[in-house]
Amino acid sequence: MSAFTSLLRTNRNYRFMWCGQVVSEVGDHFNNIAVMSLAMQHVNPGLVVTGVFLSRAAPMLAAGPIAGVLLDRLDRKRVMIASDATRAAVALGFILCIHQKSTLALYLLSAALMFASPFFTAGRNSILPNIATPGELHTANTMTQTTSWASLTIGAFLGAVGAQYGFAVAFGFNALSFVISALCISRLRRTGGFRPVQVERKDRQTGLVQYREGISYMRTTPLVFGIAMLSVGWASGGGAAQILFSLFGEKVFNDGPLGIGIIWGFAGVGLLIGGTIAYWMGKRINFVQYKRTIAIAYIVHGGAYVLFSQMPTIALACVFILISRAAIAVSSVLNFSQLLHHVEDRYRGRVFATLESLQWSTMMLSMMATGVATVAYSPRTIGAWAGAISSTTAIFWTWANWTGRLPEPARQAVRAEEEEEIQAEPRLAS
Repeated sequence: MSAFTSLLRTNRNYRFMWCGQVVSEVGDHFNNIAVMSLAMQHVNPGLVVTGVFLSRAAPMLAAGPIAGVLLDRLDRKRVMIASDATRAAVALGFILCIHQKSTLALYLLSAALMFASPFFTAGRNSILPNIATPGELHTANTMTQTTSWASLTIGAFLGAVGAQYGFAVAFGFNALSFVISALCISRLRRTGGFRPVQVERKDRQTGLVQYREGISYMRTTPLVFGIAMLSVGWASGGGAAQILFSLFGEKVFNDGPLGIGIIWGFAGVGLLIGGTIAYWMGKRINFVQYKRTIAIAYIVHGGAYVLFSQMPTIALACVFILISRAAIAVSSVLNFSQLLHHVEDRYRGRVFATLESLQWSTMMLSMMATGVATVAYSPRTIGAWAGAISSTTAIFWTWANWTGRLPEPARQAVRAEEEEEIQAEPRLAS
């Protein structure tokens, strides 16, 4: 914990980015619970929930390539602020859905909100090595991810309570949170701004050529490609979870919006526990041990998810979803630390945006299959299959590692003047 508090105390840029992240993501989960609760009030709640998540996932296919190219071409800080401003306006639009039963409005607003999201999230990941020294990077990555999961926990519980008293409050707070986030990001300072290196030559390329170059980089860098496939493997079962959590809370355990919030909340607690474990491990294991850990994490995740789906009470179900999410958190923190240390600055926007696109597109397919399956199969049966499918990721990762297809790439060097600049940031005027 002292490493985290020290990072916040001494690194001005990271402190501002973290503060914006906290308020923005708590607001996001207010929105999630409110939207899911509205969806569950329709005649066919399973299909409507599926529609909401599909409307969120589909825009990622278009937004990912665009966001990646812009983040590797423009000042990443300005792109993030524009994303926050857009999302603030869209979040207010959800208030129109409270008294209207139009699923179309719910879908369109969800799509617009998600389209703007990767411009911020991929941007945040891309600039992390520019505001943290190499020695701080694992701590900064762990804190960024665990903050997201803490926000999930807090936002899920508060969102469930807020839904009892009025959806307008949830949507209004979500909009305000984006405004606050934009103000925090505007306070980031760095000599020369946050435009990636070597952009002069890239500015003469078309966006399509630049995007293809990023895909080629990912495909020919085994570790990056392997982590991308891990995202696909997790999302193959993770997409079902987006729908199943609502169905389990509302229909299986009959606890209404509070049940949804409790399941999401315990999932968040599991992520926090896993993040803590990953932080401890990341400072102690080598690259070979890292690869073995990832395989174990996916086996634990899939097995626990299957058990979650079969538990007779919500209390027992929450225990196993906590274990499942803890395993995924270990994988996520360790994988992102590897990417932050190894991916070149000029490719980071495209790499992180493409990872989001791959994950969400796979989740979209998983959600479509789940939505159709709810017509003929119970949530428990679907959950068991989702866990089993997701855990098979360990097989492919282990095979790639066993056959020598996952060598460690060279770490990205940090220029001496750039590291000095980062270390001097706490002395900049607030």
